[in-house]
Amino acid sequence: MDVTIFQLLEGARQARGAAVIIDVFRAYSVECYGFAQGLRRIYPVGGLEEARRMKEEHPDYLLCGEREGRKQPGCDFGNSPLEITKRNLTGRTLIHTTSAGTQGLENAKGADLLLAASLVNARATAEYLRRLNPAQVSLVCMGLAGRRPTDEDTLCAQYIRALLLDLPFDKEQAVETMRRGDGQRFFIPEDQGFAPKEDFDLCVMFDRFPYALPVQYDQEGRKYIEREIIQ
Repeated sequence: MDVTIFQLLEGARQARGAAVIIDVFRAYSVECYGFAQGLRRIYPVGGLEEARRMKEEHPDYLLCGEREGRKQPGCDFGNSPLEITKRNLTGRTLIHTTSAGTQGLENAKGADLLLAASLVNARATAEYLRRLNPAQVSLVCMGLAGRRPTDEDTLCAQYIRALLLDLPFDKEQAVETMRRGDGQRFFIPEDQGFAPKEDFDLCVMFDRFPYALPVQYDQEGRKYIEREIIQ
């Protein structure tokens, strides 16, 4: 198994084989927590206007959307794990559009298979890949709005790579690196309304959830995600 780490939107465009699109702060952490709260299905959408049109077509769907980290008008949720954990979402469908994570899925057109991942489902993602045993795995770190690399996504990619190749990885050191680096934004007092400190802790809980998030396609050709529990 050849495992390569790519960065940002250009990395998504270069991804081949089984592509894992990584967004730890916060898109794919939010999706994992959403499934834990009972979501049935998630539609990851690149464009905000496309997401709003889909919401108009399906008013029973919930809409989660952010740009520059902030909840957008007309959305039921911002991109916050803490916010999503406060709701019972049993049986619901969520439309999800973000600055980084969902953009990666839109741009990884050369991949044979797409998965969404973060630290909270990293081990399940690695196990899913082990069972599939693809010749090529592309780990794509989406970074900050797809514009610059970030500690958390790169560390998540390194962790998944370590799991796949039986390499050592220091989780405690990784958490400290994230806290001192890009994770600092969750501890800014004036930003607690949209980037609460609890989100940092929820996002760095390694392997909290035993499910992978493979991307599938509905009858209209739209990407969707339903969790696959790895036992």
